[in-house]
Amino acid sequence: MRLATLDLRRRTLSPRTFCVLTSLAVWALAAIMVTGAAVRLTGSGLGCSDWPTCSEGNVVAPLQFHAWMEFGNRLITGLVSVAIVVAVLGSLMRSPRRKDLIWLSGGLVAGLVAQIVLGGETVRHHLEPQFVMSHFLLSIVLLADAVALRHRAGLADEPRQDRPGWARAAGRPVRLVSLEHLLMGRLLIAATSVVVVLGTVVTSTGPHGGAPNAPRFAFSLHDVAQLHGTSVEVYLVFCLATLWSMHRSGVSAEIMRRGEWLLVILVAQAGVGYAQYFTGVPVLLVGIHVAGAVSLVVAVLWFNLALTGREIGPVVAPTVAVEGSAAALAAPTVQVP
Repeated sequence: MRLATLDLRRRTLSPRTFCVLTSLAVWALAAIMVTGAAVRLTGSGLGCSDWPTCSEGNVVAPLQFHAWMEFGNRLITGLVSVAIVVAVLGSLMRSPRRKDLIWLSGGLVAGLVAQIVLGGETVRHHLEPQFVMSHFLLSIVLLADAVALRHRAGLADEPRQDRPGWARAAGRPVRLVSLEHLLMGRLLIAATSVVVVLGTVVTSTGPHGGAPNAPRFAFSLHDVAQLHGTSVEVYLVFCLATLWSMHRSGVSAEIMRRGEWLLVILVAQAGVGYAQYFTGVPVLLVGIHVAGAVSLVVAVLWFNLALTGREIGPVVAPTVAVEGSAAALAAPTVQVP
């Protein structure tokens, strides 16, 4: 099936193609978080002494492992920047335009600029843990914005009569679960935030928190790791309780499927976390744990986005209709992206 629906003469972009661009932005942001962690875990965070070049007078890194690890990550950052810029331009070229998509794509640009500045400060402060931690958490916020943009891009359009060429998301927001279950889903987002923040505190206290000579947080590694582990256990119990309650109430198969993926990722993430703790925090497991954290954030957001939908209707019945069909046409439908 032909995907390219970009009209170069009119400079317009179809909603379907824009969805593809936003998906690429999500994947690019997730990838840069993992490669950024690889730079830190291999001790390559100061492989290039200057920003945004590699070293004074050299735009390209010298043929050294650590220099190319960091410089390679900067090149990937450039590709991520391109993906974000394309998403922003896509929101402006999309036909019809939607204000919510333009605002969310603008948030990606603001986050990217903040990341570039913070990344430069992180290098200038020789990878002190508080800067490394802030850099990762800002990446999480940026990723959440991209996931929300991808979700909103999949919603149907409702043309605006007051502004030709513009639209809004069709229908009104509706809950697809009970208020209790919606609140439980939102609490899972809060629990994810707590777990991720505590995880960065553990990392900033341990051996992989920044440059080898950078001072770590003055906490007991055992204590903060235990606190982080306890928060994961509470999160896991609450996640199981939420899914069990939803299952008993008969929520849709799509919601349960997303919830099951969240549970699988959470269990795997907990397993990797305990494994790295009892094996002396090996670099490979820490890298897998970072990828798991990224996956967990995406999964909990995607699960929550399924808890609401858009009610579209009623549809106006045609003048001549088969008996019994008018009621069906007048009944509202709910769109679940």
